[in-house]
Amino acid sequence: MLNIAASSGTRWLGVVLALGAASLGASEPLPPSSLEALGRALFFDTGLSEPPGQSCASCHLPSAGWSGPDSAINAAGAVQPGAVPGRFGNRRAPTLAYASFSPPLHLDEEGGGFVGGNFWDGRATGWLLGDPLAEQAQAPLLDPLEHNLADAAEAVERVCAGPQGRALRDWFGESVCAEPVAGFNAIARALAAYQSSSEVNAFSSKYDHYLRDPERYPLSAEEARGLALFARADKGNCAACHPHTPGADGSPPLFTDFTYDNLGVGRNPDNPWYAMAGYNPEGHAWRDPGLGGLLARVPRFADLAGAQLGKHKVPTLRNVDRRPAPGFVRAYMHNGAHKGLETVVHFYNTRDLKPVCEDLAAPRPGDNCWPRPEVARNVNDDELGDLGLDAEEEAAIVAFLRTLSDGWDAPQD
Repeated sequence: MLNIAASSGTRWLGVVLALGAASLGASEPLPPSSLEALGRALFFDTGLSEPPGQSCASCHLPSAGWSGPDSAINAAGAVQPGAVPGRFGNRRAPTLAYASFSPPLHLDEEGGGFVGGNFWDGRATGWLLGDPLAEQAQAPLLDPLEHNLADAAEAVERVCAGPQGRALRDWFGESVCAEPVAGFNAIARALAAYQSSSEVNAFSSKYDHYLRDPERYPLSAEEARGLALFARADKGNCAACHPHTPGADGSPPLFTDFTYDNLGVGRNPDNPWYAMAGYNPEGHAWRDPGLGGLLARVPRFADLAGAQLGKHKVPTLRNVDRRPAPGFVRAYMHNGAHKGLETVVHFYNTRDLKPVCEDLAAPRPGDNCWPRPEVARNVNDDELGDLGLDAEEEAAIVAFLRTLSDGWDAPQD
């Protein structure tokens, strides 16, 4: 497990104090005059797009694990549409929950890899504002494929003229609305405050209750077996990238080490990005460079970009199965290529054991083959691909993963 920056540890302490020593259950309502409440109002504000109608929640629905809100879209291309009809980005929306704990992007000299940042490719580095989450909050507002605002000045003007303008000035000063850079940073700080709150990072799953009191809140036999397999280095090996034990200070596990990996996932042929000719000149030839694409544009790291091609950020597994209804489809991986936890676990287990689908006359992905990796370089061949799990063991891991959804209704005495 990698060490996390000191700033992240400070944030841990804030969460632990906010939740209280006695409970990791449902969060308390936000005080109406708090910075978090301002950020919450901005998060759900559909007026911060052009044309109006797009909010942060349009791509990050709380009841869907703070990720893609449309089951039909998740079942296909998995990329949510932007404010302008017909415009789509190139990746599925990652969860926003627990993103506040990610440190700024940096090279771990000892481990040799990169750690931190936000977005699948780490481009919300934290290098400008000192907080990857605040930088992440800014990017969609100005992205023509998402909120489509012209510039920072337009974002500030809309907030200041809207119902949250008074609260923004109360928090950051009367001049904040006259200074586009300062105002845009203030908006980001408010959004980050909400996304750092216990409403977004509730630590209220069945597994959290189990960690607090395993006798009162035991796992089922299958869930316990799944946890054991999850942790075994010679079996599931999931904990290699998704640490599952509390920190030395008692802080709850985040189920991510904030690193980057190329898992060897195939392309998602339904991704609408391939048809976005005005924004994707490569068309169907496009391959997602991941972290390597970002580093290639940063001179001090450009020589390391090749070794990071195809790598995407290791996501938290918290809320990995949270959904608003039983039949709601969740998409997984950076491109949404996999549609169920069973498929994901089976892929991790058998990726290297099945033929390549493109080489078969009658391919059935996940059954008799797996698609060729989207990016063939830097595939992780050490920690997945041939885990030796049988079908019952795969099912047990899935059962454990389902204990990680916040909002678990703990039985009452």
